[in-house]
This record gives sequence, C-alpha cells and structure tokens, in this order.
Amino acid sequence: MVIERVEQTAGGARIWARPGASSAECGACGGTSAKVHSRYERRLADAAIAGRSVEIRLHVRRFFCLATECEAVTFAEQVKGLTSPYARRTPLLRAMLESIGLALAGRAGARLAQRLAVPAGRSTMLRTIRALPDPEPRQITVLGVDDFALRRGRVYGTVLVDLGTHCPVDLLPDREAGTLAGWLAEHPGVEVVCRDRSGAYADGAATGAPAAIQVADGWHLWHNLAEHVEKTVTRHRACLAEPSDAEPRQDQLGEQADVTQVAVEVAAQRAEERVLVIRTRERYAAIRALREQGKGIKTIMGELGLAKETVRRFARAATVEELLAKPLTGRPSVLDAHKPYLHQRFNEGCHSASQLFREIREHGYAGSRATVADYLRPFRPLGAAPPATPPPPKVRHVVGWLLRHPDSLDADEQVALKDVRARCPHLDALARHVAAFAEMLTGRHGDRLDAWLEAVEAEDLPDLHRFATGLKRDHAAVVNGLTLPHNSGPVEGTVNRIKMIKRQMYGRANFDLLRKRVLLAA
Repeated sequence: MVIERVEQTAGGARIWARPGASSAECGACGGTSAKVHSRYERRLADAAIAGRSVEIRLHVRRFFCLATECEAVTFAEQVKGLTSPYARRTPLLRAMLESIGLALAGRAGARLAQRLAVPAGRSTMLRTIRALPDPEPRQITVLGVDDFALRRGRVYGTVLVDLGTHCPVDLLPDREAGTLAGWLAEHPGVEVVCRDRSGAYADGAATGAPAAIQVADGWHLWHNLAEHVEKTVTRHRACLAEPSDAEPRQDQLGEQADVTQVAVEVAAQRAEERVLVIRTRERYAAIRALREQGKGIKTIMGELGLAKETVRRFARAATVEELLAKPLTGRPSVLDAHKPYLHQRFNEGCHSASQLFREIREHGYAGSRATVADYLRPFRPLGAAPPATPPPPKVRHVVGWLLRHPDSLDADEQVALKDVRARCPHLDALARHVAAFAEMLTGRHGDRLDAWLEAVEAEDLPDLHRFATGLKRDHAAVVNGLTLPHNSGPVEGTVNRIKMIKRQMYGRANFDLLRKRVLLAA
C-alpha cells in the first residue's frame, strides 16, 4: 500500500493511500485480474494514533473477473489486513470494538470507546457482539451442568461447562429435561455428566446421553445436608438453652411459672402474627387444595405464580408446621444480647422503658426505644420478668459447629458443642451422622453410603430421613459423587460470572446477547 499524503484535522488525522499491486484476486473464484473496470474512494476508520482518531481514504479499483465460469462480473480489490468487503472499519479497529463490547457491552463500552478515540454507539457495540460467530465446537468428555437465574424466582436457564478446560460451551434458555436431552443428542461423546440434585437434569442426561456416567456434585450434596441439619437443630432448639443452676424458693415457683408462661405465649403470638407465617399458611392451604384436585406441579406454578421448588416443597410437607419450623423460631433481634440485663433491671424495680433504653444504649444497643417498650409490655401486669439467663446459642451457630471440621473450632466452641450434644441425644446422633458423611465425602468412600443410610434410618431424625430418601432416589449418581473426583466448581464459577455480566447489562439484554458474552468473553 502506498501512502500519498497525511493531513492533521481538528479531531485526529486523515490518511490518503492506494494499493500498490497492479492486479487483484477475485473473492468469488480466486482468479487474478489486472483489467480495471473503475476506481472509487473508500473511507475506513482505523485504530487511534496517540489518542487521536484516524480516517483512511483509500483509492481502490474495481476489476473485471476474467474467469468465464465465475458468477461475479466485477470485483473490488481488497488490501489484506486493512479492508474487508463492505466494511467501514479496519479489522484492527473491529477487533478492538469486539473486545470492548464483550467486556463491557453497550453503554459502558461506548463510553470507553469514546475515551480511546474510536467512537461507537451502544447499539453498534451490541450489533458487533451479536455478529460474532460461536466458538468452534469441540469434543467434550466431562460436562458440568447447573442452572442460573435469568429472572430470579421466575425464569431460569442452564449453563454447560467443559470440566476438562473449565470453559463454558453453551447456555440453554430453560432448565427442562427435554432441552438438555436435545443438546446432548446433538453433541455425542459426553462420558460424564456432573450435575446438582435436580430431577430434570437427571432425566435429561439419562435421555440424551444414556451411556454417560452421572455424578452428583459433592458441594450440592453437602449443601443439601446442611439444609436438613438446620431444620433438625431448629426442631430441637429448646435443647440449646442451658439449665438454670439457681433453685427458686417454693413461694417463687408459681410466680416464675406465670411470668415464664406469659413470655412464651407472647413470643408465640408474635410469631403467629408475622407476615411470613401468615403467607406460609395461606400458600400451604392453596397448594394442598389444588393438589387434592389432581393438579400437577407445573399447573400450580402457573396458577399461583410460584417457583417449581417452592411448590414442590409445600406439596411434600405433611403439615404446615413442618414448613413453619424455621419461621416460628423468629429471626435474630438486636435486643437479644441485652435481654438478660433487661430482665435483671426489671426485677430490681426499674420498669421505665425510657430509662432501660438509655442504659442498654450505653452498652451497644442500636435499636429503638419502641422495641424495648414492646418487649417489656407483657411483663408489666405481673410486675416481674422471667429469671435472667444467658441466651442459648443461636441455631446458625450450632449448625456451623456441626458442619465444620472439629479441628477448626476454638476451645469455647468445642465446649459449647459438647454441652449441646450432652443435653440433646437427637443432636448428638445428628453430629455423628454429619461427621460420618463428611468423612465419606472428603475421603471418597462411596462404598459406605448404604451403611450410612441404614444408620440414619434407625434414628429418630425425620429431617435427616427426608435427606436419606432423596439420596436413595438418586443413588447411583450420589455414589459416583462420593467416589469420583469430578465436581461442579468450575460451573459455579461460571454462574458467578454470569451474575456479574447480568448486573453489568442491568438485566435489559436478551438471552442471545448474554449467551455471546458468556461464551466468547471466557
């Protein structure tokens, strides 16, 4: 290429040039021609130089194609590395805009391009991304499958990751079994499918790749166990409180019993009046009524506007109290740490909510006076509060102690867990089973699963029984998950990156654009 002249403009630089070759190659048939048909000027935007935009004005020729069998009568000459048919940007500039668009998408990409002196609008950025071809298909041996939220609680998709290279290979617009089965049928050769505990993915993998080994991901197994551990600890929350060492006098027994009963009744009434509890009861009644009419999960989802897992969880519950086991315990309150002090001062004769509010505020209380007054109100008719006792360990703390390795607990936590296990035989049995499952999972002892299931079923732990029932339904995949080294760690990382991309696009982009960015910006 021959540079004829360069001119500096207010916004950048303008370069006049022409190709130096005497002939050109036809893009249709590949033949060479030196017979000129006409000449014209092309204007190309190029990458910036020293922060200044560049425009190339290229004088090109149109040639006659001399091949009689070629469909093209004439063709325009192309300069390798500088032009492409019908393009108004050089390949270098287009590659820059593609990289910016994949990293930042529309508006943010347009702002960065403006600062780099290669201006392009947000719509241009999006069109550039959508025009990119998909990655070249490759053979996948170990496939990771998981879902991600397109619209949390309503619309979900499926992400597929090659666990050999940790690269995403495709995004599916839903998480139905048929969609996954169709994709697997179009991409034969998958030998291992690593997935969560979803029944839809299990059915899809069995249909689309019947010869593949299904592996239940270890993290999901542990997460499922943690959910049932929390339910069990919540069910036995009354065992967490330490018994009082002080023996009340006979004349105080009746009074303390009355005060304690009042406190228990008020707490239960507040729990029953909570919005979450009311909503749970209403949903349970509606779902049970529809199930008695013979309607399926998907039909109920459409009528009530609920997620599949929510409807399934409510339909499986034997009673509404099972669903309310966690909400009825109440959420942590900013007043919890100060309740023993309030009880002590109230029993000493200080009944002023304002005074007590000022005192506990000096001790770090960050709540309002109304919360203190509301808490003390049920004790005023009797003129006394229940005996001040140290608060029991929180459910989430006990769950954390049970799920962590014993060596990671400090001395106080070990003592507290030992006391809890000594007071409650159910939680002691739970701790033994959790430790055994953790040993299976980390040591890859899938051969111990059946013995573990038998031991769990012999205990009076209904929540753990439900976990065991779920493992039996997915027995082969669970055994593989506890034996083989495959896991969904790379898939979870991809799901986290999808969340970042969604936030970056403010949730307004279509599925096709999200798919391009996930697959091409890896």
